[in-house]
Amino acid sequence: MSSSLASLLPGQDATIVAVQADEALHHRLTAMGFRAGKPVKLMRRGAFFGPLHVRVGSTDVIIRRTDAIHIKIAPAA
Repeated sequence: MSSSLASLLPGQDATIVAVQADEALHHRLTAMGFRAGKPVKLMRRGAFFGPLHVRVGSTDVIIRRTDAIHIKIAPAA
């Protein structure tokens, strides 16, 4: 079962399964490194539904929660 990146808790690891977004957002997310098969880890959550600090591979990215819900993940193996 896959869930979205926005559902991870700080410190949790996962693997990206798919990016399900419109074409423009899909291109932006893939340019930032969010691609199927890549490992991700949620580092921090911003207060009051703020942005998420995510590590994609070895790169740290700050992403809006509204964008993170389009990134489908599976628990890390």
